[in-house]
Amino acid sequence: MNKDTIIQKCITILHRDDVKQELNQLFIPIMDVILDKIQPYIYISLLFVLISFILHLGIFFLLFKNKIGGSKSS
Repeated sequence: MNKDTIIQKCITILHRDDVKQELNQLFIPIMDVILDKIQPYIYISLLFVLISFILHLGIFFLLFKNKIGGSKSS
């Protein structure tokens, strides 16, 4: 058998509805466990992104304030 025919047969098997349903039934619990394990890290990452955004916004306002204040005094 040729390598391409083996790959084509695997793809054909994976396109069947019963195989798709079985794969879904297999992977749903695995994905639930993985998401439960990484959920705290996702929340911590979102918190860091929010803090970073607030700090960048503060820096932007300070730079904008200095730019406007500097042009008025000159």
